[in-house]
Amino acid sequence: MRNYEVALITQADLEESAFTALIEKVKGWLTASGGQVTQVDIWGRRRLAYPIRKQQEGQYVLLQAHMLPTSLREVERNLRLNEQILRFLIVRTDD
Repeated sequence: MRNYEVALITQADLEESAFTALIEKVKGWLTASGGQVTQVDIWGRRRLAYPIRKQQEGQYVLLQAHMLPTSLREVERNLRLNEQILRFLIVRTDD
């Protein structure tokens, strides 16, 4: 298993319950194939450098996880298909 950081920018106008449900859904995708989420860091609402889908602000989240490299394709697919997520980035971190 390798260490990864998953950075997300979600829509800023999500209610607290919808935002929490989205984070739980992403954590479920990361753990579905045997991975585990080690840390969730919510950075909060911030202004975007440029508009994305006519949005000026977004909520930033950073998740640290241990996953198998073979499960990345499915996680990326799920993140790409979710309309509440504006942008995402998955980076492998070295030990």
